[in-house]
Order: sequence, then structure tokens, then C-alpha cells
Amino acid sequence: MYRRSGAAPSTGEKQVNHWQLTAVCAGGLAILSACGPADASGDKTASLRAAAASSGPQAAAPGAMASEDASFRDWIAVCDNGNACFAYGPGREGFGWIRVAVEPGPDARPEVAAGYWPDGAEATRSFALTIDGTDYPMTLAVNEPVAAEVPAARALDVVRALASGGTARIGPDHELSLSGAAAALLWIDERQGRVDTVTALRRPGIRPASTVRAAPPLPVVTPAAAASQDGYGDENQSLPAALETVPAVMACRSETSEHWIGKEVMSARLNAATELWAVPCFAGAYNMGHDWYITGPGGRNPRPARLTSTSDEPTASTINGGYSPETRTITAFAKGRGVGDCGTASTWTWTGGEFVLTSESEMRECWGVPADYWPTTWRTR
Repeated sequence: MYRRSGAAPSTGEKQVNHWQLTAVCAGGLAILSACGPADASGDKTASLRAAAASSGPQAAAPGAMASEDASFRDWIAVCDNGNACFAYGPGREGFGWIRVAVEPGPDARPEVAAGYWPDGAEATRSFALTIDGTDYPMTLAVNEPVAAEVPAARALDVVRALASGGTARIGPDHELSLSGAAAALLWIDERQGRVDTVTALRRPGIRPASTVRAAPPLPVVTPAAAASQDGYGDENQSLPAALETVPAVMACRSETSEHWIGKEVMSARLNAATELWAVPCFAGAYNMGHDWYITGPGGRNPRPARLTSTSDEPTASTINGGYSPETRTITAFAKGRGVGDCGTASTWTWTGGEFVLTSESEMRECWGVPADYWPTTWRTR
């Protein structure tokens, strides 16, 4: 559920991962509460995200690196397929967060952001990131929830202070955990080839920046030509008869046809001979699920769309999904909880024969991090 403006989310609020939610809810209707299991709290250490699905996007991108994530005590770290890396630390008792982000390559420099859930007018006050008693002024970027950034000229100093620090806080009194910070930053140094260079986050040395590993190539995705949408995308559409007879569609419709979500059918023309249909399958307090089908004219010869991710098997389902004919993309934003501070945001592009994953960002921990500060897990050109 959404909370009143300025209120911090309860630490007991259920957290739902989108791949778990899809598996549980694809065939049924969930009303009033998020459908899916409670959050998994087990740590994950240095595991390749691609290992879950050899047929996923990473297998289709020769030369690209795999997305990877790891956890170190309280901190987590993520690097995407382009080797952009991110490290996050939480605030005490669920209040506050800090992020270190660094692009790949010898010329990249870190960026530091931090934030918290404000109380009343607290967000309008000037504040700083304080590490072991030293204040580092920050620039406010977002008001609610608060997100602020360290000036670029001081960012590397701040990162190295975090790596060796004992205590940290943001704003008036929001304490941040540094347990695991040094290990997470060293993990990024190793992944990006920065150890013992002048650009290293955790273990600097005398080696020049020119010795840092270059950024790997990103996959190239080209959208198909635009198609006329006359007669498609209208509200309160009916599914074609040929699609209504698909067993999985019948299961969804049996649960939703008598409810308002049964009217949330979506359609589009992909080309002269191909249509796209989205069948509503469930709704919760802040998530709605659709199953996507690619068909011939009039819904004939339907087949499930194949939507890949970096962390799960391909699926035909999205949460809070939609299609944009202007960009030929399906987008989805699976919320881990109502305030939208965790979950997965994904985009797939129609290339003429299939939908290809073109971007993905995922924040698995519900720490109050705005979506603009989530780590990317997949990028393309």
C-alpha cells in the first residue's frame, strides 16, 4: 500500500521479488495484498546472475560481460553487463542508504549519493554526509524520499573514507552501516581492474589510470519499423476468439473476467501480419500482472511472448507492464512494495521477430532508494 507523504515504510512490510510474484500469481487473482512470498533474507556471494538462465540475454551477447552481484555483511554490490558497478549500504533500523557508483574504464570516477525518509520539513534543511566526524557537504537531488549527492571533486575522497571508516550518518541523525563497505568496494576494484591503480576505490596504488580495464562492448538492439495502430490500443477491448481458447488464457480469464482487471486488455499491431495482446491475469495492492501473446491477424496462431531477464528463466508475464508503439517496447515495473523503493524495471524491444531485453535495473533491498538510483543489471546500444 502507499503511505502518507513523508512516512517511512514499515520494516515489517512484505517485500516481493517480481520473478517470485509472477510464478505464484500468473494463473490467479490476488486482491488487496501483494501476491508472493515474503522477502528472502539469505546472503548471496559473488554469483553470476546469468547462471540461472543459459538462454537469457547474456548468452545472446558474445563479448559482453555477465551481470554479477555479491553481498558483504550489510553491503551489497552489483555490476552490469557493461561493467558499470554499484555498492550500497543501509541505514540503521531501515532509515537511510548510501550508494557508490562507478562506470568502467580508466577515465571513470565514482559518484556518491545517499538518502533517507524525511520527517516533515527535515528534507529542506542543509545537511552533510558525516564519516568519522568529518562532514562532506551534499547537494539535494530529490525531496521525498531524500536523495543527495556528493560533489564530483570530493567523491573519491568520500569513497575511500567509507572504505576505512568506522561510523557514518546522513542528515541530522540517520546512522549508516559501514559493515562490509570495504569488501564491497574492493570487489568492484577487482571486477573493473582498478586494484593498485590511482583510480582504485579501496586499494589504491601507483599504477596509472591507463592500466584500468576498458569497458566491454554492449549488445546492439535495433527496433523494428513502426506500424500503424489504427484499431488497436483502445480501452475496454475484447480478446480475439482464437486467443480466448488458449488454456493459459482461459485460466487467467476465469479468475479475472468478473472483476475490473478483466477489462485491462492491451493490444498493438507489430507489423502487417503480427499482433500483440496482453491478457490481465492478477492484481494486488500495487502490482498488476499480464501475460503477453504474439499472434497473427485477428489473434490467430497465438504464441507466448518470450521476455528474458538477467536473473530468471524467460517468461511471457510482466508486472505493471505496457507497450509503447512509438518505441516498439514493452516496459514493466515490478514493485517490491507500494512505495516503489525496490523491485525490477525492465524494457524489451521488438526487433521484427522477437522482443529483446534492452534495459534492466533491479533493487532487491527495500531501503528507500528511489528508482533513479537503482543499479543497472543490463544495458544495450
